[in-house]
Amino acid sequence: MTHRTVAIVGSGYMGGGIAQVLALSGNTVTLADITAEIAAANRERLIAEAAQFVADGLFPADAVERIRAGVSPAASIEEAVANADFIEEAVPEKIDVKRATLKRISAAARADAIIGSNTSTILIGSLAPAVTGPGRFLGVHFSNPAPFIPGVELIPHAGTDDAAVATVEQIVAATGKQTARVKDSTGFVLNRLQYALFHEATQIVEEGIAAPEDIDTLVRTTFGFRLPVFGPFAIADMAGLDVYAFCYASLQTRWPERFATPVSLKELVDAGKFGTKSGAGYLDVPAERTAELVAYRNKAYVAMKKLIDELGPAPIHPAE
Repeated sequence: MTHRTVAIVGSGYMGGGIAQVLALSGNTVTLADITAEIAAANRERLIAEAAQFVADGLFPADAVERIRAGVSPAASIEEAVANADFIEEAVPEKIDVKRATLKRISAAARADAIIGSNTSTILIGSLAPAVTGPGRFLGVHFSNPAPFIPGVELIPHAGTDDAAVATVEQIVAATGKQTARVKDSTGFVLNRLQYALFHEATQIVEEGIAAPEDIDTLVRTTFGFRLPVFGPFAIADMAGLDVYAFCYASLQTRWPERFATPVSLKELVDAGKFGTKSGAGYLDVPAERTAELVAYRNKAYVAMKKLIDELGPAPIHPAE
């Protein structure tokens, strides 16, 4: 584990969670906010949260001591970033606020410090001009709640240095999280997919086809049940891309444009690449490994069901 000095600018819920994660992986973390008092108060909140997480079995037993020792508040943004190797900006999702903050960060930081933004929606290329030395700047998008969601989007802009991306991959990997590199595009990947699902769900409600509660039940107990283990391309390959093409044709009887068959799917089906059953698809899983994959899938789904049963229902509905 490589120890680094890290600054988190914006010590609220997201920034604080990122600070906890980075401190627990062995980094020295400094928090900065609008005032020194806010940063200090949020450090105390993080310590109190960590104590509750330990009690709930979510953090290691020594997490409170490690976070207390590894996280400190700064009097200002400039003080926090002055000696940092890596700086994560986590201020509110307003482009003017982020640009102003990034200008302050880059003016006070070392020239070799890497700067990340936790934006979930703002194009990285639109923020990069605010950074002195934009080659060291990229999006580093943690998800809420940061201590517990294991995926992180890395979004370089057109001028980001490859070395900066590689260093951030190492920093994130040391926390036990997984990174995915994506291009700088509206919505990136996470929210583009998330909002596509939400949009379709709201359409179903507004058409009177199903209630929100029933849609949630179907998502979490059917295709959503698969998603902790497999992504959409693995799921499609296992279902059969020829089956997917048929289903698209059925959907097109009502929505010919909205559910137009993806070009890549048509090309694969036309080439006889139907997924795992033919040994080639989006992911090219060898046919001889299909039985092994199916066995893994079944074991994973049974384990998921046991975990959900053990946790019990989510406290969404009023207590009876």
